[in-house]
Amino acid sequence: MSGIVFGCIVPHPPLLVPEVGGGRESEISSTIRAMEELTRQLAGRRPETVLVISPHGTMLYDSMGIATASRLRGTMRNWGARSADHDFNNDPDMVAALQAEASTAGIPLDSIGDREYTLDHGVMVPIYFLVDGMKGVPLVPLTFSLMPLSTHFNFGQAIRKAAERAGKRVVIVASGDLSHRLIPSAPAGYDPMGEVFDRQLVDAIRSYDVPAVMGFDEALIDRAGECGLRSFVILLGALDGLNVKPDVLSYEGPFGVGYLVAAFDIEETEAEGREMHPLTRLARDTVEGFIREGKLPQPRDLTPEMQEKAGVFVSIKMHGQLRGCIGTFEPKHPNVAEEIIDNAVNSAVRDPRFLPVTAEELPDLTYNVDVLTRPEPVEGEEGLDPRRYGVIVESGNRRGLLLPDLEGVDTLKQQIDICRQKAGILPDEPVKLYRFEVKRYK
Repeated sequence: MSGIVFGCIVPHPPLLVPEVGGGRESEISSTIRAMEELTRQLAGRRPETVLVISPHGTMLYDSMGIATASRLRGTMRNWGARSADHDFNNDPDMVAALQAEASTAGIPLDSIGDREYTLDHGVMVPIYFLVDGMKGVPLVPLTFSLMPLSTHFNFGQAIRKAAERAGKRVVIVASGDLSHRLIPSAPAGYDPMGEVFDRQLVDAIRSYDVPAVMGFDEALIDRAGECGLRSFVILLGALDGLNVKPDVLSYEGPFGVGYLVAAFDIEETEAEGREMHPLTRLARDTVEGFIREGKLPQPRDLTPEMQEKAGVFVSIKMHGQLRGCIGTFEPKHPNVAEEIIDNAVNSAVRDPRFLPVTAEELPDLTYNVDVLTRPEPVEGEEGLDPRRYGVIVESGNRRGLLLPDLEGVDTLKQQIDICRQKAGILPDEPVKLYRFEVKRYK
């Protein structure tokens, strides 16, 4: 499995580092134990790249930030810790993939350091623990902006696509603290709504209620005095569409700042264990790009399956129910890639049985791509099998087609009757029958 394999929310108080805490770190022992458990889980996911989002790196008001320097260095010496220095390699492949996906999505993404970049404490504090689970793994630092939360969520979705494009096992670390106003002696002063914000956010993370996180009242966010919400929203965007298992490992705030440690494991379904096939990914990327930006992909490095010339059907489902299905049993384009792009758009917005797909529906959609063999005539029904063969029923210039192995179509009579209905062919009209096979990609 490549792509996003694990995500986590981590706090970044410098006193978590014993040389800085000077013993006070024992007052947040639950956080320390949770970070140690998180390190164990991260290591078990065998990451090939770690992306870390920090609120305290170089922030650009109207653009997301990414460090593009080949070498990254961080220290906690300014905080009094001399044994917490770390150097990392960046991951140029992941950087390039993310720049490409952000550009496609229309999300501003600028370099925050192309020759050198110093890692801030929002990175270095969690890395003090996590480094044991990522030895030798490159690091890609990111920062967020002051753009709307929805843009940060979309940026997360671009990260997910970039991880798939790069073909790497990627872990995302969302660094951030919750309210800084939990008690009268808190760093940002006291506000009773700080506790309300923290409680609601922790509950939403525990139940993986993404709409609740996205729907936080702006006044509540402001009164909480948080620093991590945008980091968390980017992470949630990156996890969108995956089979996520959330786990709140700890929450505490004895110093007036809320410290949350949460893990998001990605459970592999049978399909995810096989990885998303490039044909299915092309259908998904086509629909998402067309709905969001009105743009179509321009695939360059075509896989062998994409270079073939064949009929293609693209099926879109939402929560297991058909949302659109359009295809061609005789190819109209030079190759399967162009056939998929055309039929993916038609399935999403031109299937007369359904209203056009909306941007809000995209996270809930799944895709199938069926590549058809050339139809061949059959003399009678004995040459048909609804599980193995699709069928075309023809009378004059009227044709009805049905794909094989469809849920609810268990008999040959059902298959032929549906084809007749689709073509407007009466039950007693003579017909010609054709069969074809499909290779189905999920």
